[in-house]
Amino acid sequence: MIPWNLLDLDKALRASWAADTCSPDDQADWQSDNPAWGHCDITALIVNDVFGGDLRVGEVHRDETQHGFHWWNRLPSGVELDLTREQFRHGQTVTAARVVERPAGPLPRRWEEYLLLRERVIKHLGPLPEPV
Repeated sequence: MIPWNLLDLDKALRASWAADTCSPDDQADWQSDNPAWGHCDITALIVNDVFGGDLRVGEVHRDETQHGFHWWNRLPSGVELDLTREQFRHGQTVTAARVVERPAGPLPRRWEEYLLLRERVIKHLGPLPEPV
């Protein structure tokens, strides 16, 4: 297996995000100048595929109103890693963070987008570890 490093994975993910892998809830607001928008959940899952660790999720708030959820990773070293944080450009805050178990089997509603993003990342890096 190829030795993975975070910089290569980050570059591959950024080159792979697109409107067709954006969350359906966020797709109307996706723009190429903010490609991380709507990609936090499947990005966190791919990081988890490669590096393991915990999945973290929090509530996204703007003007004291919740606007969905945000996902990121805690690596086995304890370092928190959020490769899509820059998507929040309008004063959003993330609160109520918690660790969540990785969904077993296919993701309930993002499986196709996850597989498409994985396929694109594989084109940049080569085979990825199988999902946990």
